Amino acid sequence: MAPVSSKTVATRRSQHSDSTHSVQIMASASSAGRVSCGRDLNCVPEVADTLAVVAKLGFDFLCMPLFHSRFNREFELEPAKSRLGAQTRSDLLLCGRDWNTLIVGKLSPWINADSEIETDRRNSEAALSQELNFSAYLGLPVFMVPLRGACNANLARVLLNHIHTGHHTSNFWIRVPLMSSDDMREDLIENEPTTCIDDSSVDEKTWSWWHSFRTLCDYNKRICLAIEIGADMPSEAVIDKWLGEPIKAALLPTSIFLTNKKGFPVLSKAHQRIIFRLFKLEAQFIFTGTSRHTEKDFRSYLQYLEYLNQNRPAPNAYELFAKGYEDYLQSPLQPLMDNLESQTYEVFEKDPIKYSQYQQAVYKCLLDRVPEEEKDTNVQVLMVLGAGRGPLVNASLRAARQADRKLKVYAVEKNPNAVVTLENWRFEEWGDQVTVVSCDMREWAAPEKADIIVSELLGSFGDNELSPECLDGAQHFLKDDGVSIPCSYTSFLAPLSSSKLYNEVRGCRERDKDPECHFETPYVVRLHNFHQLAEPKACFTFRHPTKDMNNNRYQCLRFSVGCNSVLHGFAGYFETTLYKDVTLSIKPDTHSPGMFSWFPILFPLKQPITISRDDDVTVRFWRCNNGKKVWYEWAVTEPSSSAIHNPAGRSYTIGL
Repeated sequence: MAPVSSKTVATRRSQHSDSTHSVQIMASASSAGRVSCGRDLNCVPEVADTLAVVAKLGFDFLCMPLFHSRFNREFELEPAKSRLGAQTRSDLLLCGRDWNTLIVGKLSPWINADSEIETDRRNSEAALSQELNFSAYLGLPVFMVPLRGACNANLARVLLNHIHTGHHTSNFWIRVPLMSSDDMREDLIENEPTTCIDDSSVDEKTWSWWHSFRTLCDYNKRICLAIEIGADMPSEAVIDKWLGEPIKAALLPTSIFLTNKKGFPVLSKAHQRIIFRLFKLEAQFIFTGTSRHTEKDFRSYLQYLEYLNQNRPAPNAYELFAKGYEDYLQSPLQPLMDNLESQTYEVFEKDPIKYSQYQQAVYKCLLDRVPEEEKDTNVQVLMVLGAGRGPLVNASLRAARQADRKLKVYAVEKNPNAVVTLENWRFEEWGDQVTVVSCDMREWAAPEKADIIVSELLGSFGDNELSPECLDGAQHFLKDDGVSIPCSYTSFLAPLSSSKLYNEVRGCRERDKDPECHFETPYVVRLHNFHQLAEPKACFTFRHPTKDMNNNRYQCLRFSVGCNSVLHGFAGYFETTLYKDVTLSIKPDTHSPGMFSWFPILFPLKQPITISRDDDVTVRFWRCNNGKKVWYEWAVTEPSSSAIHNPAGRSYTIGL
């Protein structure tokens, strides 16, 4: 796999152990860029015939009960316990490939493994195990289990026991309504525009069912979410929270569709918004209920969904570049310790925004430092510190031509392999205007002082590639009135919730390392399936040049979350001022349009922390340095305390 970007090259990939088996049912659709759609039926008299009809209508798979919905089995009482005959239909009705790719099994609706009536509970428990085992026997890619209330501990226990006793085939879609049926309005008039209910205690109820269930199941990666979208919709804040969950499917009842002037089914604007966001998560869609439009044919529903898919907002340059790297964990680069490879530099240089901003910064700086009357005599000395393969040198030379000012350039680079490229540039293009220096900038004895130093040493968290230490070490050869580009940078933190990322980090265990060290390591990641719980807040700021060269930092940040949720870690971003009003940013609300050189950074937590809507989240963050290494430590202190992560840099450090 190719490198992601200049600051996000994969040096450790996350262990994607999601069963590929479970996504086979969408392969035929997704490979053609179509939406993957299934048909949900509660009664299937003839399996093969029904499957053929469903496929002819354009559906990609069928959701069906494995046992007859009225067939309540008895496991304890005679004579029913000893009833003769097969308990459900034969697996020979379909070939193995069809069972494996086209059928999603459904749990019988009468099963209630958490019934307060002892006999019902025991009977349901036995039937549940039977249906799970038969699903595994058939090799179904997915088995769907509904949640109908808050009490599901025994259901979770039986399901988890099934998973941990060697059944590795199926994934499980836990079917949860966006809103509880108790809370739905009963006075909806057909085709009346959908309204959103803003009472958080109401529209967060079913999310709490799901959160309790997946917590009981210890965030098992095979337990995913199938949301059922009703006519009424929760608030936008609650929808944001749902879309941070591991949604694999969305059930669309035909009753939520309105009718347009031509008699065709359409969705309200509120429903369209959530559908567009589910497209981004590559969710599969399942239609439930009977056809209510256009001569009772389901094709019109599929055509409408495909119409929405074709007309969804086009991805921007950043989204196009990041395609395929969503929620993919990578270790941050350590360019001081490691010499980067040519392909890594190559990806650096493809960013359309970063180097034009650097050119603009140098251009404005030259105009400020050299008056028009001195443009033929005043030669500015510019040093590119960490020149790589030369993009900053080229940007600076372009800026000098643009400003019509004279420039003398030193290209300083510690990587001897990249120096070969720089020397070739000098021989073929730059000439004597550029001096190539093969040296660590902190050890270089500069022959003269610089008017301008230009560097590109920023990581996803601003200072995490040790820009402060590098520029402090080089500051002695900057003139007293000299300028550093960049002149300042600030890191930002925001709390986030993401089962997906929590599980990705959990899967990163390495041999010969502490079992929890991966939770004390920051990761560069294209955040995708997550919910940011609050706006980012500034963490650490560094300015250059500076008189204070102590780069240790401590910050306490408090966030108001405002909803029931669960905290899995913190997203890190940065903003930098190159010169005056010329900036770069990866912070979501100020992100430099079209720039893809940096993905955010993730600081995970070992244990998820449940948050109530009235709680504040307080995190304490340290940047530490022992003269040889730099590292971060972090801990949550509200609403409850976590352990301090990465004490003394035991799991992660950045080498000086």
